[in-house]
Order: sequence, then structure tokens, then C-alpha cells
Amino acid sequence: MKKIIYIAVISSFIWSCGGSGGDEPTSPENQAPSIPSLVYPTDNLLCIDNVLSLQWDASTDDDDNVGWYIISYEIQVATDNQFSQIVHTSTSTSTTEIITLEKGIAYYWRVKAIDSENLESEYSSTFHFYTEGDGSINHIPFSPELVSPELGDLVQTVSATLQWDASDVDVNDVLMYDVYYGTDKESLSVKSSNQTTKVFETTNLDPSSTYYWKVVVKDGNGGETVGQVWQFSTD
Repeated sequence: MKKIIYIAVISSFIWSCGGSGGDEPTSPENQAPSIPSLVYPTDNLLCIDNVLSLQWDASTDDDDNVGWYIISYEIQVATDNQFSQIVHTSTSTSTTEIITLEKGIAYYWRVKAIDSENLESEYSSTFHFYTEGDGSINHIPFSPELVSPELGDLVQTVSATLQWDASDVDVNDVLMYDVYYGTDKESLSVKSSNQTTKVFETTNLDPSSTYYWKVVVKDGNGGETVGQVWQFSTD
């Protein structure tokens, strides 16, 4: 009888230590950090000094409660708004980056957050600024920004409304636009010159075709900026 009781006690102990055989607890899936918000230089700023302290708000990470996640930031500065001509790139765990840039140039900058498992946020909004040049009086406009149609959109009508945005640190400049478009990317023809509105209506589009277009921004004081080539297709 004592042996039976002893065996029962041992079996109960083994069962309690081994658990009920249920699912093992799993770690929560890692989440990407939030997108950083740019602070300084602010958008469309004329910077008197070419030594700048880039600043942005810290990202948050739902995995912070794990205790070992560290957020780092990738900083990019370019001379075009598509970041094909990057002049500065770095990674930092700080929310401040001091850089020295050339004078008299328009720059574009953005930041993204990266956690300890290399999961990345999307890039922040892109801000643009201008570094004051020696004896500079007039500043060229910033590159135009696409509004619509979105890049690669399919237009299902025989006309399309082309829209863009543009700005200049010289707030008193009246910007004018030359609009080019056509089906040959390498040989676009001007369809409108010196217009002051940021919209252009195309007509008589051919079906099943790809159209390319660009905008040249002029400030009326000799400064001009040629935008990148955008495209859309017709149904």
C-alpha cells in the first residue's frame, strides 16, 4: 500500500513539473518603429549658416518593453528630391546630426528609424532647404513635386490633368512654369510656357500609350530648375 501511495505522489510531481503539454508561450512579433518627424531645418527654409544641426523627433517602438531594443536612424541629404544625388548619409542613435554643406545650394533631407533587428520604418516626409551663398541675391526654385497623376498611373480617358507643386525661398518671386510632355522620353516638346498656375490639361491622348512629362520652374530673375521626368499610361 505504501508503494502505491509513493508511486502516485511521484507521478503527480512529474506531471506538475512537466506541465499540461499545452503550447509553449511565443514571443510577440517584432514591429517596425514609428516614422520619425523632422524638426529642423524646417521645410522651405533659407539657412544663413552652412553648418547645420539636423534634428528630428524620436521614433517609438512597441517592442521597447522587451528592454533591449535600440532605435537608430538613417539620415540622408541630397541635392535632388528623388535622392539619386546623395551628398550625406549616416546612421546614428541620436536625434541630432551636425553636418557641413556647400553654400548656395538647395538640399533635401529625410530620416528613417531602424530597430535592433533591422526592421525599418518608412522614410519621413522630405524637407527642403537652401544654404545661403556668399553675396547671394537670388535663389533658384526647389525642384517641382508631383501631385497627379501619380507616377505610373493608368489614365482611362482621352485627357489628363497634370498637377505639381513648387516653392522658392525667395517668397516674393512669382514662379512660372514650362510644361513638356510626349511619348518620347528623350525628346519632350514644350506644350505651355511661362504659365503661373500649377496645373495643365492634356487633350487627345492616344490609347494604350505611355506619356512622359516634366516641369521647368522659373523665378523670373534668371533662376530655373528642371524637374525630373514623370510618366503615366493611357488605357
